[in-house]
Amino acid sequence: MSVTRRPGAVAYALDAEGGERLRFGEVEVVVKASADTTGGAFTIFEENEPVDTGLHVHENEDELFYVLEGRHVFQVGDQEFQAGPGELVFAPRGVPHAQRRVVPRTGRILVLASPAGFEGFFRALAEADRAGVLGPHAYARASEEYGITWLA
Repeated sequence: MSVTRRPGAVAYALDAEGGERLRFGEVEVVVKASADTTGGAFTIFEENEPVDTGLHVHENEDELFYVLEGRHVFQVGDQEFQAGPGELVFAPRGVPHAQRRVVPRTGRILVLASPAGFEGFFRALAEADRAGVLGPHAYARASEEYGITWLA
């Protein structure tokens, strides 16, 4: 059997409280794995300060949502999925999707995005917030750079 190692990928571990904390507006995400730590394979982030996400499309990433706490409703294309702790929902790139909490601003989800790189969207928004310029223009710029089209 032949095994091919992914270039740039090395062993990586992170404790439960670890990760890159990025805050912008009322949102906080914690990047648990990034392009740098996975050799470009995937990104994993946790939403710690949850907000609902309107209908949008990713040009570049597939997303898998794993519910840690709370009840969530995911729209993926024409389908709607309700998910609770331990359940997951997959949203392929190119398919419009949205998510909301059954109880607003409660619950936590872990998101896997593949391939890696989507963490840059959050970094751009966190930087705009730190610079005092977080607003529609910053969201539009980051969305364009990371291939996100907002539909609602």
